[in-house]
Amino acid sequence: MDFDLTEEQRLIKETAATFVTKELKPRAHRLDRDAVYPSELVRRLGEIGFMGICIPQEFGGSGADLVSYVVAMEEISKGWASLSVIMSVQNSLVCAPIARFGSAAQKKKYLASLATGEMLGCYALTEPGAGSDAGSIQTQAKRVGSEYLLNGSKIFTTNGSHANLAIVYAVTNPAREKKGISAFLVETNTPGFVVGKLEDKLGLRASDTASIHLDNCRVPLENLLGGEGDGFRIALATLDGGRIGIAAQALGIAQGCLEEALAYAKEREQFGQAIANFQAIQWMLADMATETDAARLMTYRAAWLAQEGKNFTKEAAMAKLFAAEACNRIAYKALQIHGGYGYTKEFAVERFFRDARITTLYEGTSEIQRLVIARKLIRAEEVADELP
Repeated sequence: MDFDLTEEQRLIKETAATFVTKELKPRAHRLDRDAVYPSELVRRLGEIGFMGICIPQEFGGSGADLVSYVVAMEEISKGWASLSVIMSVQNSLVCAPIARFGSAAQKKKYLASLATGEMLGCYALTEPGAGSDAGSIQTQAKRVGSEYLLNGSKIFTTNGSHANLAIVYAVTNPAREKKGISAFLVETNTPGFVVGKLEDKLGLRASDTASIHLDNCRVPLENLLGGEGDGFRIALATLDGGRIGIAAQALGIAQGCLEEALAYAKEREQFGQAIANFQAIQWMLADMATETDAARLMTYRAAWLAQEGKNFTKEAAMAKLFAAEACNRIAYKALQIHGGYGYTKEFAVERFFRDARITTLYEGTSEIQRLVIARKLIRAEEVADELP
């Protein structure tokens, strides 16, 4: 097994690291403090090819592999998670399902603009009464002539107030339950598509999280993604890939915490010497480095399996679960190493600590990841028992 990055992957990593150092870090603290949406940085992500990394070049993307996407996500997240979640939604939850399930006309119409960042996308699945139980969504889509009429509400929609295109899930056949859910490509300037409340969040302060109201929102038949009743299948497949993106985000936050804590421990002196000389600090750093490395290996493995066309559902859930939980432990230790200074907004670890918390919640909570993993394990045992 080759653990080295390819030349192309290294170049993407270097490009991301340079962008973070020169353009992102000088602005992140102010924008996060004031909860300002980073429009200019989002535009720059598009210019350097990070808004459609895995999209084929014929559709305006970079044409890179999924490991390249993970590498880039890690670097951007190490700088600022608010920006990386915008990038994650665009790549994992918007571009990927259109590339996989979209018609030729849909790809031609939307992918190039999304992949270059000219258009921004959002993913409207979660509802007030349907979070982890995504199959219980209530938003309705009724076919009327050559259109669908959408009515309902969505919450926790990242990019919701800035997006030009939304992937909206709605029920087209209530009698079929989950198999009656369909997915739609909805342009946000469509009458009846209304952006509601923006959430005031603990972390990811500069990334907008909006509620969406659909009031007789008319969507043409050609904007049905896949076929009628394919929505739940599309959602699950999309979230499989999305888990890899969030694992990469958690990994980047963890790596950022480790680097900040290590640098601080070398500089901060107490009792006449650097605190890095104390065993208590060394053990925390050792645990942080070990868990970060383990998260990286699990995330890279899931990405490699996905790009090779192999089954990766269990491995993606494992990567997301471990990376997110480890990220929170690492952020805790990083703040602890900084002592009282870590509790102030002067130091980046305070922001890392707040941003880390969401990684165990969105795109499937840690509890949902455990369910996915367990079901895959049990099913594998059942299949093995059936073999002659």
